[in-house]
Amino acid sequence: MGGKNKQRTKGNVRPSSSGRAAELLAKEQGTVSGFIGFGTSPGDLGYVPAVQGAEEIDSLVDADFRMVLRKLSKRDVTTKLKAMQEFGTMCKEREAETVKGVLPYWSRIYCKISIDHDRRVREATQQAFEQLILKVKKNLAPHLKSLMGYWLIAQCDTYSPAASAAKVAFEKAFPPSKQPEALIFCKGEILNVLQDHLLKETPDTLSDPQTVLEEEREAKFFRILTCSLLALKKLLSVLPSSENFLLEEKLKPLLSQTKFWKYGKHNTPQVRSAFFELISALCQYVPESVKAEASRVCPAVLLSIDDSDAIVCPALWEAVLHVLASIEDCWIHVNARKGVLPKLWIVLQEGGRGLATIIYPHLLPFISKVPHDITEPKLDFCRTFFTFIIQGMLTERATTSRSECSAILSAFMECLRFTILQNIGEEEEDIKIQEMLISDQLIPLIDTVIKEPRLQNGPLFYEVADLLSSWETRTENPNCEETALTFQRMLSNFWDGLSKVCVVHVDRTDVDEKALAAVSCLLEVLQNPEEKIKPSKRKAVKIRFSEGAEVENSAENETYADVGSNNEPGIIFHAQHLSPLRKEPLEDLVCTLAELSIVYTSDQRCDQHLKFLSALLSNFASSRVFQVLLESRSNIQEAIKPQYENPSLQFLYKNVIDWLKEDWRKETDFLVDILYSVLHCCSSTTERENILSDLTKMDLKWKILLQIIQKACSSLEKYSLVSSWLKGSVLGEKLVTLADDLCNTSLKTTAASVESFHSEKWALLSLVLSQLIKNESLIGEVYVKRIIDKLQAALSKAKDLSEAGNAEPSVSFICDVASNFFSSVKGCLLMPSSEDLLFTIFQLCAKSQATTNLSDFLVNKLKHTWMCGLTSLVHQLGGTHKESTFLQRSAFWVKNQLQSSVMDVKSLQILISSVSDLLTELLEADEVSAYILKDYIEWLTPSKCEWEKMQESLSTEWLKKPLLEGRLSLNCHISGIDLKLCVMDKLPSHLCTTALLSRVTLLILGKGVLFENQDVERSKLESIIAEQLYALQWIEELANPPSLLLEFLHKFEIMNISSEKLCAISNIPCLLQILFKRSKESGRLWALTLAKMISTKNISSCEIKVLFNTTESFFPLTEGNLHTLQNLSPFLLEEDKEELVIQCTAKLMTCDKIELSKIEGPFGYLAILNSCLSGGNIDCGELMPGILKIIITWRHDYEDIFLFSCNLKEASPQFLGFNIEMMRFLSLLLKNSSSLLDSEWDFVMCSMLAWLETTSESQEVFFIALVQVFACVSCDLTTALSVYFQALTPEIIEKLPANLISEWQDFFSEGIHSLLLPLMVKITREEKNISETSFQNSVLKPLGEALMFVSKDQLLNHKLPAKFVASQKTNLPDKVQTLLNTLSPLLLFRARPVQITVYHMLNKLMSDLPEFDNKDLKSYGDEEEELSLSPPAALMTILATQEDLLENVLECIPVGEFAVVQPLSEEFCLVLGYLLTWKLILTFFKAASSQLRALYSQYLRRTKSLNKLLYHLFRLMPENPAFPGSTAEFPNKDTKTYFTEELNLDVKDMSTLSSQIPHLACSVYCMTLKDLPAMVRLWWNSCEKRVFSIVDKFTSKYVSNILSSQEISSVQTSTQLFNGMMVKARSATREVIATYSVDDIFIELIIQLPPNYPLGSITVESGKRVGVAVQQWRNWMLQLSTYLTHQNGSIMEGLALWKNNVDKRFEGVEDCMICFSVIHGSNYSLPKKACRTCKKKFHSACLYKWFTSSNKSTCPLCRETFF
Repeated sequence: MGGKNKQRTKGNVRPSSSGRAAELLAKEQGTVSGFIGFGTSPGDLGYVPAVQGAEEIDSLVDADFRMVLRKLSKRDVTTKLKAMQEFGTMCKEREAETVKGVLPYWSRIYCKISIDHDRRVREATQQAFEQLILKVKKNLAPHLKSLMGYWLIAQCDTYSPAASAAKVAFEKAFPPSKQPEALIFCKGEILNVLQDHLLKETPDTLSDPQTVLEEEREAKFFRILTCSLLALKKLLSVLPSSENFLLEEKLKPLLSQTKFWKYGKHNTPQVRSAFFELISALCQYVPESVKAEASRVCPAVLLSIDDSDAIVCPALWEAVLHVLASIEDCWIHVNARKGVLPKLWIVLQEGGRGLATIIYPHLLPFISKVPHDITEPKLDFCRTFFTFIIQGMLTERATTSRSECSAILSAFMECLRFTILQNIGEEEEDIKIQEMLISDQLIPLIDTVIKEPRLQNGPLFYEVADLLSSWETRTENPNCEETALTFQRMLSNFWDGLSKVCVVHVDRTDVDEKALAAVSCLLEVLQNPEEKIKPSKRKAVKIRFSEGAEVENSAENETYADVGSNNEPGIIFHAQHLSPLRKEPLEDLVCTLAELSIVYTSDQRCDQHLKFLSALLSNFASSRVFQVLLESRSNIQEAIKPQYENPSLQFLYKNVIDWLKEDWRKETDFLVDILYSVLHCCSSTTERENILSDLTKMDLKWKILLQIIQKACSSLEKYSLVSSWLKGSVLGEKLVTLADDLCNTSLKTTAASVESFHSEKWALLSLVLSQLIKNESLIGEVYVKRIIDKLQAALSKAKDLSEAGNAEPSVSFICDVASNFFSSVKGCLLMPSSEDLLFTIFQLCAKSQATTNLSDFLVNKLKHTWMCGLTSLVHQLGGTHKESTFLQRSAFWVKNQLQSSVMDVKSLQILISSVSDLLTELLEADEVSAYILKDYIEWLTPSKCEWEKMQESLSTEWLKKPLLEGRLSLNCHISGIDLKLCVMDKLPSHLCTTALLSRVTLLILGKGVLFENQDVERSKLESIIAEQLYALQWIEELANPPSLLLEFLHKFEIMNISSEKLCAISNIPCLLQILFKRSKESGRLWALTLAKMISTKNISSCEIKVLFNTTESFFPLTEGNLHTLQNLSPFLLEEDKEELVIQCTAKLMTCDKIELSKIEGPFGYLAILNSCLSGGNIDCGELMPGILKIIITWRHDYEDIFLFSCNLKEASPQFLGFNIEMMRFLSLLLKNSSSLLDSEWDFVMCSMLAWLETTSESQEVFFIALVQVFACVSCDLTTALSVYFQALTPEIIEKLPANLISEWQDFFSEGIHSLLLPLMVKITREEKNISETSFQNSVLKPLGEALMFVSKDQLLNHKLPAKFVASQKTNLPDKVQTLLNTLSPLLLFRARPVQITVYHMLNKLMSDLPEFDNKDLKSYGDEEEELSLSPPAALMTILATQEDLLENVLECIPVGEFAVVQPLSEEFCLVLGYLLTWKLILTFFKAASSQLRALYSQYLRRTKSLNKLLYHLFRLMPENPAFPGSTAEFPNKDTKTYFTEELNLDVKDMSTLSSQIPHLACSVYCMTLKDLPAMVRLWWNSCEKRVFSIVDKFTSKYVSNILSSQEISSVQTSTQLFNGMMVKARSATREVIATYSVDDIFIELIIQLPPNYPLGSITVESGKRVGVAVQQWRNWMLQLSTYLTHQNGSIMEGLALWKNNVDKRFEGVEDCMICFSVIHGSNYSLPKKACRTCKKKFHSACLYKWFTSSNKSTCPLCRETFF
C-alpha cells in the first residue's frame, strides 16, 4: 500500500501526507488553531496542526519539543512519564521564546493528560506545568480559560503529591491576592467543565472502551467525579461573596438535576464524601440556592445520618449541622420520627461503629437543633437518647479504644449538662427528668465505669467534678436564688446515689481491687477539682538531655525533679477552697468507707481493703477520719487507755505497727503510705522523729525502712516530714550495723546460702550513700564515712579469698553501692575512707581473674565502678587543691606488683589496661595539672638500683647468639648462659615494668603534655624508652624464645607498644646519647640495643661521630668500650676504622704473656680488628701479614696459650676467648688473599687442623658457651680454607708456594674430613631428639658447611665403622653401603643443617650407584613374571618411615590446598627430609639406563610411593608459585617462578627459609615430571575429577612450557647419531620430525607435544611413507606412541627403541603377537617363548601378563595349551 518504490496512480505526482490533508481540511472548513489527527482514543486528536498556514505555525515549535509532544500522545505509561519529565526539563533549560512556541498546543495536551489514569503521570504533568509557568509567565494568560477547569480539578486530585504539585504551580502563576481574580475570569469555563463531568460524562466517554479495561475506566470516572465536586467546593470557597451571589444562577442547572442529588447515595465513598463537602460549602456560601432546593437537600443529608463509612462520616456530619443551621424548616422535608431518629438510635446503640471520635462531638449541636414537637414526650426522648449512648459505650469496639470511649463519655456529660439546663424548672416533668438523669443515667454510669477497668482511664471522673463544681457555683450564686434549691436537691441526690454505689463496692468480702482503686481515684478527683489533668488533654512534654557541666549543676535538683509526675499517692492537704456543699458529703463518704475498710481489715485480714484505706488516708489524712477508725474498734479502746491524745498516733501504735510486724505480709508499700498520713497529722517535728526512731529500733523488715526513705526522696513534702530522723543517730547507727553485718556474713556464707543477700538491704545502703537532696546526703556525713569504711574492709577481704563463690554476691552488691556513691555524690573522694574504697576496687580491677577468682560478670561490674570512681577523682583533682593520696598509693602498689608478683601476659595486660584508663582520664581532664602527672610517673618509675637489679635478673641465654655471630666477644665465664630457657612460667619483672611505663610514655607524649621543666622530664621519658628497647633486644637475641615471650610480643604489638612506635615519638639524639652512655658503661646488651637503634633509624656516620668525638675516648679498653666499638664498627666512618686498626696493631706489638688474654690486651685488640676488618672496606694489605707474624711469634714464645690438639674440659675462658679471636683473624686473612710465605701457610693450615682436633676431642663439653663458639669458629676457619682453595685462579696459583695445593689436597683436606665426618655422626648419634633451634644446632651449621666440601673420593674412602642391615638386598660395595646406612637415617634428623649436609654428600654418590645394579642386570633376563628392582634400600627404608609420619601431618589437608609449614618446626624438618630423599631417588633414577629405569619404576608402582609423593606435592606447592619479588598470576617468559629459578640449599642461609619448602616441592615435582613422565601420567589419569582438574591446570600453567622447551632443546642439541635415521626439532610448533630410510623404504614420523606435556599423551602422526604396508606402518606408529606414553624416557630414547624394532623387523625377526613389537618396551628382550603348536614366538613378560590377566594358559593365537 504505502511502499516507496511501488507504481503511483496516474497523475499522483506527490506522496501522500496526512499533514497536507489536514491543511486542506482546515482551508475548506476554516477552523481555528488546534489539534486534530489520528489519536489513540476518541477525543484524542493527536499532534497534527489543523489551521491555515499550519506548517508555518508548526515551524514555531522547536523540533525537540515537537518530538516530546508526540510522545505525550502515546498510550504507554512509561513513555508518557519519561516524555513529561523530559518536557519539564526542556522548559527549565530552553530559552523563553522557544518555550512560548509550545503554548498554543499545551492546553489540549494538559486537559487530557492531567486526568490520566496513572498518578505518576499526573504528578509529573503538574511539575512540568510549574516549569512552563516559571518560563513563560504572563504569556500564559491567553490560554487560561481553556486550562483553568482542569487545573482546578488537578488541585483537588485524590493523589496528594499530584494535588500538591498543581497547587504549587497555581501559586507560582498567581500570588494569593490575584487567585480569586483569575478564577472569576475563568468561572464560566470552569463551571462548564465541572458540569460536563458531573452530568454528561460517563466511564466510556472519558476513556476508550476498546483499549482501557472496565475497572480502570470506572476508577478514572469516579476519581474525576470526586475531583469535580471538590473543585466546585474550592471554587465557592475562593470566590468573594459578591461573586457567589452571581454564581447562584449558573448553579441552578446543576442543582436542578436529579442525577446530581443521587451522588449522596453513590456506591463510591469518595464521591459521597465530596458530595457532602460540597453541600456544606453550598450552605455556607450560597444558602439561598440550598433553601430553594430544600426538598432535595434535607432528605439527601438527614436520611444519610447512618452512613458508617470512615471517609464519608466527617463530611456528612458537617453537612448535617450546616443543613440544620441554614434551613430553618428542614424537619418539614423529612419524617424525623420514622426516618432520622431511628437511624440515630442505631448509630448510638452501636457506639458510632468505630467512628465515635467523629460522630459524638456533633451530638450536642445536633440535639440542640431538634424541635420540641419531635422530642415530645421529653422524658422518654431523654431516657432513650442517654440509654443508647451508654449502650454504645459498652460495646466491645468502644470499650477497647480509649479515644472512642473518651469521646462517648465527653459527649454524654455535655448532653447531660445541656439537658438539665434545658429542664431546670420545678415542674413535675422537669423534676422527673432531673431525677432520671442523675439516678438512672449518671450514677449507673459511674458504677459501670468503676466496675469496668478499661473505662477508668477515661474523662468521666473529671467531667463529674466539673459538673458538681458548676452546680455548687449556681447553688451558692445569690443571683440565681430561684434555681438554687433545684441544684441543691440535685447535689443531694447525687451524693446519696454516689455513697450507695461506693459502699456497695467496698462492703464486700470478695472485693475487686481495681474497683476500689477506681473509687479512690474518683474521691481524689472530687477532692481536688482544680488540680485535675484530663488524660486526653495532657500537654506534650519536651525532653532534652543536658551534658557536661549542666549535669553537675542540675545534680542538686535531681532527686525531686520528677516529684510532680510520680504515680504514688501524695499527701494532699485538706483543700480550704472546697465548697461546704462538697466538703461535708465528701468527708462523710470517706469516713463511711474508711470505717467499712477497717472492719474488713480487722475481721478478714483483707489486704485489698487495707490498700484502699491507705489510699483514702493519703488523700484525706484528718483527725476526724482517724477518730472514726479508732471508734470502729471500741472494744480495744475501752480495754486500753489511750497513751496519746492525737487519734492518728493512737491508730499508728494500735494498728499500723502491728500490721508492719506481720511476717506473712509481702507488700508493705501501702502501710508506709499510712505511716506518712499519720506523720502528716503530727503536730511537731520532734513527735515525728520519735515515732520514726521507735520504728527504727523495732525489729521491722529492712524493706520497710527502704520504702520510707524512697518515698522521702520522691517528694519534698514527704522529705520535710522525716528529714530530722534521716540525719539522726538512731538511723545512722542502724545503717552502719547493717553494712557491717552484710559485709561480714556475706563473705562467710557459702554461695548456696542466698538468704543474707536480700537486695533491699544493699539497695538501702546504696540509697542513703548516693542520694542527695538540696546537695546534702540523706544521712549524717559521719555515718556515710563509717559505711564506706565497712565496704572497703569487705572488699579487701574478698581480694584475698581463694574461693570465688564466697565473695561473688558481696562484691557484686558492693560494686552497685559504690558506683552509685561515686556517680552521685560530688566530692565524695575527699573522704579518706572513700579513697581507700577506690584503691581496693582499683586493686581488684588491676589483677587477673586467675588471681581474684572473680567471674566475668563481677569483673565488668568492678570496672564500671572503677571508672565511676575515677571520673569522680579526676573532677576532684581538678576542682580542689587538696592532694589525693590515691595516686601515690596506687602507683607504689603497681610498681610493687611489677617487681615482685608472678605475672603472665594476661595479668600484665590487665594491669596496663587499668593504669592506661587512669592515665587517660587524667590526660583528658583539662583541670588536672602537669605536676600531678609528673609526680605520678615518678612514683611509677623504679630507681636506678631497682633497674639494675631487674636487668641482672634477665636470663643470660641471650648471649649465645651474639657470641656465635661475633657481634660480642667475651673471655670470662658467664653464669646461667648454659641453662635452657625453653619453659618460662612468668614474665621477667624488667619486661613487665618497661611495658607498662612505655604505655604511659606513649600516652603522655601522644597528648603533648607540657611540664614545668620540660627537658628534664623528657629525658626521664627517653630513659624509659631506652629500657623498653633494651627489653625488646633481649627477646630478639634469644635463639629460641619461649612461647610466653612470643605471646608477650604479639599482645604488645596489638597494644601498639613496639620499638618502631617508641622510636617514632622519641627524641632520637637524646635517646641515642642515653644508649651510647649506657653501652660504654655496661656493654653487652646495651651495645646491641644501640646498634639496633642505629640500623633501624638509618642514623648517619657523622651523627654517630658526635657521640664519641675521637677514637681515643674508647681507650683504655673496658668490656663496655669493647662491645660498643664492636657494634658501632659497621656504622663508623672509614677513616675512624683505619685509625682504630692502626692503634690496635701498634698496641699488639707491645704485649707480654700476662696481657695476652686480657680485654686491655691482644684479646681486646684482636676483637676490635676483627670487627673493623670484617666489613672488608679497609685496605690493610700490609698490616694483616704483620699481625700474622706477631701471632706466629706468640706461638713460639707462649706455646701453652694456643689450644692445639687438646681437650677443652680444663681450658680457661681467657684462653678460649683469645684463641677464638685468632681463628677469626685467620679467616679474615684468607678473605683478603694476601701473599703469605710458605712458613706462614704452614702455620695457618697446621693451626687450623690442630684447632679442629681440639674441637673433635672436646665434644662432651660443647654445652659450655665459649667451647661452643670455639668449635663453630674452628669449623668456619676450615670452610674459609676450603673456599679459598676451591676458588683459586691460575694467576693466584702462580704466586703460591709450590707444594701448597698438593699438601692441601693430599693431607689437610683429607685430615679435615676424617675428623669432621665422624664428629657429625657422633653428635647426631648422641643427640637423637635435637631440635632445630637447640644449642647443638649452632655447632652443626658450621660443621655442615665444612662438610659440604668433601669430595666423592673422600666419601668413598671414609673411615666410618661398618654398618649393615640384615635382609637388606643390595649390589653395592660394603663401604658404599655403610656410608648409605650411616648417612641416610640422618635425613630424618630434626636439624636442618644435618639434613642439608647429608643431602649434598649423598647427592655426590647417587649418579654412580645404578652402575652396580647394571652389572647384575643379566640375571633378570627371561623370567616369566614382571620384574622390579628397588632403588638403594637404605633410602627406601627411610622413605617408608617418612611417608608414615607425613601421612599423619598432611592427611587432613585436601589435595590442592596449600599447607603452610612453619619454618624450623618439627613438621618442617620432616617435610624437608622427605623431599630431599626424593630428590636423591630421582637423581639416582635419572642416572640409570633405560632397562634399569623400567625395573625401578615397576618397584615404585608396586609400593605406590610415587602416588603418595604426588598427592603430598599438591599440598606443599603454592597455588601461585611466584618467586619472591615477582608475580606468576599471568606467567610469561620473563616471569620468575619456583620452576624457573634454581633452588639453592645452603646450610647457613636462613633468608629464604619461609619459601624453602614450597620451592623444594616445586623442584621435586619438576624432576618427577621430567624423569618419570609415564608414571605421573598414569597417576593423573587415575585421580578423582577435582584433583585431575587441579593438576592439569597447575601443570599446564606453570610447568609444561618449561619441560616442552627443555625436551625440544635436548633433541636439538643431542649428539646421538642413528644409522639411517635423521631427527629434527621445531621449537615454535613443539614438534620432532624423524626420517627413517633404508634401501627403497622411506618413512617420516611427526611427534607432537601436548599443551599439558607430559600429562597429556604425545601424538605420533605419519608424514611421507614409501615402501611400507599400511598395517605394518600402523603397528610401528602404535609402538612409538605406546613407548612415549607408557615408558619413562625421553623422545630420543623412544626413537632409538623404535628404530631397533624396525631394524630387527627387516632382519627377519618376527613381532611378538601380543605387543606387536620386536623389542619389548620394558626389558628390551626379543620374542623367545614359542608355541609348540603354531610355532609363534612371544616375549616372556607379555606371556606372563597374558596368562595372569586372562586366567588361562592357552596360546593367544591358536588357543592350544601352552607348554
